[in-house]
Amino acid sequence: MQSLVQTKKWDDFCLILKSSPKLSNMKLVAKLVLFCLIISSCNTPRTTFDYDAKTNFDQYKTYKLFPDFRTDMSQLDEKRIINSIDHFMREENLALAEENPDLYINVYTEKFQEQSRNTLGVGVGSGGGNVGVGVSGGIPLGGPKDYVRFIIDFIDVKKDALVWKAEVEVKFNYNAEPDQRQALFDKVFAKALEGYPPKD
Repeated sequence: MQSLVQTKKWDDFCLILKSSPKLSNMKLVAKLVLFCLIISSCNTPRTTFDYDAKTNFDQYKTYKLFPDFRTDMSQLDEKRIINSIDHFMREENLALAEENPDLYINVYTEKFQEQSRNTLGVGVGSGGGNVGVGVSGGIPLGGPKDYVRFIIDFIDVKKDALVWKAEVEVKFNYNAEPDQRQALFDKVFAKALEGYPPKD
């Protein structure tokens, strides 16, 4: 029933756009709606950070993957994740060390589904030649979506202690092409490392 009401609202909105001669800025309104649809469909990662406030992160110069490194992703995706790690560690001036690294890096994942957070509600009013358009929650854009939560741990090898942590949640398309998957993992680690080293 709710979906029928929402569909009717959308149909009424489209009818107003098409029929009213007073809507001289109809193209602007249409562009606004299209812009909102595009923005609402963007796959923006949600990120949180935590770290040991007493740690001097300048001391870390080298890293290595955690000895029991397993992400719970496919073998191919795990290779892509490692590619992303190596790339962004170089960006942070951290070198890969086969022996005696300063940091172990561990990544594990949690897969879940969530109802789409994206909704679009459109209200249109006209009077005296003026047009008002409002965009808010209302029309759901799609059903449940697949998400993956990436938990990224930096472990001080000498202390055997967790010193930095990031969690990144991102919408995941299991049918994505290989290059799209690599691009997504790059996006995840770029977002995660915005919080490394921690800024006071």
